[in-house]
Amino acid sequence: MAVSIEKLLSNLNNFADLGRQKAFELGNPFYYQEKGDEKYWRKELPNGEVYLVIFEVEYDEENRPVRIVDIFEKLID
Repeated sequence: MAVSIEKLLSNLNNFADLGRQKAFELGNPFYYQEKGDEKYWRKELPNGEVYLVIFEVEYDEENRPVRIVDIFEKLID
């Protein structure tokens, strides 16, 4: 098992790919930032569409994130 952990840790870029895959499996969008996006994030949908967004995170009474609400959204061509 240590071999697979070392392999994962040798390339931390795998975590973004695993996060994208898990988000899509759950039917959720995947949020990420690219260099030069400044205050904007990219929202990728399972169908491949990508939007430039600004969002707010809603928290429950125990300060755990429960929902992301997009307050600005623009389709990237």
